[in-house]
Amino acid sequence: MNFINADLASDLQVLAERYKEIYQENTPFPNIHFENFFNPQMLDEVLAEFDDLDNGETLKYDTPNEVKLASKGETRFGSKTKAFVHFLNSEPFLQFLQELTGIEEVLMPDPYFEGAGYHQTKPGGFLKIHADFNKHRLTKLDRRLNVLVYLNKDWKDEYGGHFELWDKEMTHCVRKVSPKFNTLAMFSTTDFSYHGLPNPLTCPPDRSRKSIALYYYTNGRPANEINTGLEEHTTLFKARKGDEIDTEMVKFNKKQGAKELIKDLTPPLLLRAAKKVFSH
Repeated sequence: MNFINADLASDLQVLAERYKEIYQENTPFPNIHFENFFNPQMLDEVLAEFDDLDNGETLKYDTPNEVKLASKGETRFGSKTKAFVHFLNSEPFLQFLQELTGIEEVLMPDPYFEGAGYHQTKPGGFLKIHADFNKHRLTKLDRRLNVLVYLNKDWKDEYGGHFELWDKEMTHCVRKVSPKFNTLAMFSTTDFSYHGLPNPLTCPPDRSRKSIALYYYTNGRPANEINTGLEEHTTLFKARKGDEIDTEMVKFNKKQGAKELIKDLTPPLLLRAAKKVFSH
């Protein structure tokens, strides 16, 4: 099966050579997106297998930081989707990513799809600006690259759901990418690569924002990508400066941080009492 759109490039390495300077010099951190990147007939078949994640085994997030749905591993993938994501984790595509991004350490895929796979956001859903978790939960490898494939046909700008990239100081959005069908977006993940879709989705009730996410890892990373003191962390949510909407998110972050600290330092028999304190 031909996964790449023949009109875009017949050779992934040629494509990487052509766009690597753009990727590596883009702001606010290395990133790029391509429209009509994949074979549209193939991607139609992938989309047809994307069932509503409200049904069956799924991950559901509903907090002041995020309201979204996600799959677990390959359990929700049909045969076409499995073939597609296996291609995205294959040697030819990894070599394309390596050349395009300029990452020196050897890129490795994640066959466990930890935090990756199908992502779905319904009307009113959002994902506040954040930097991603930086270590794989199982392998402890360093997360270096996000690849996002959008699957939304006839998507209108007024629906929202744009992928936003923010500056390090969280003062403004530097770049927006519409989640339109057959758009491929990617960016280098560091402790300072702040991104998300922070405003509630406004698409019609019968629509949702669908994507497939893949993450890539290396054994080690440059020191300038690390937030000293947070060498291993989960998702780091950030408030947009001057935005009152993010106030509750900040309060939630502080509450959750205190909970985790108590969990780490308190003997198990005392955790129940601690939970009562933070439930008020």
